[in-house]
Amino acid sequence: MVTLREPQIKTMTKILIADDHAMFADGISSILKTEPNIDVTGQCLDGPSVIEFLKKNPVDILLLDVNLPGMSGIDVCKQVTEHYPKTKVIAISMFNEESFVTEILNNGAKGYVLKNTGREELLNAITTVLDGKSYFSEDVTETIMKGLMNQRMGGNKAAKKELPKISKREKEVLELIVKEHTTQEIAGLLFISLKTVESHRSNLLAKMNARNTAGLVRIAMEHKLIDTSE
Repeated sequence: MVTLREPQIKTMTKILIADDHAMFADGISSILKTEPNIDVTGQCLDGPSVIEFLKKNPVDILLLDVNLPGMSGIDVCKQVTEHYPKTKVIAISMFNEESFVTEILNNGAKGYVLKNTGREELLNAITTVLDGKSYFSEDVTETIMKGLMNQRMGGNKAAKKELPKISKREKEVLELIVKEHTTQEIAGLLFISLKTVESHRSNLLAKMNARNTAGLVRIAMEHKLIDTSE
């Protein structure tokens, strides 16, 4: 068992929490507000709100859920890195798939912790990132190492690695994408908003490591992820 050093945040640090689950965000906020040098400046429930918030409220740390409505956490991270380079992003997610981890790190995130992390590890992640270093949960580090091993092995072994699991709703969206339905049609058929459809599409692209919708369709067909018998 690893013993974490007692985290000490020495200077006033402004933090923004972005998560579409209000109760989770409130819980993180409650934990952080007990720290004398942390100022939780706000909470955002979707991707576009994060960008709007940062236009007027600079922060030191953005605790960012990877799976956000309106704009995926990966897209948010990319924009924050490009337009607000002083804001350091720590991804917080329930997903520990290589595609998610790699994609958000490639777009500028400085840390990645899982949602089952405890108070001390979260504070440790914040202090580490503030010090200019990167921080990953132990399970995430293992995922990254496995990915590197797969790359070194190369060839068929890397190509045949298992794809991450997709949710029931993501599968429904994927099936409709493959059947060439538009975003508006998908929203109508599934009784969800356009922003939610786009969020599912972004998550699927990240999970499947696809660059665009055409790549997503190709991967779905190759791996028989959907029923195309109709």
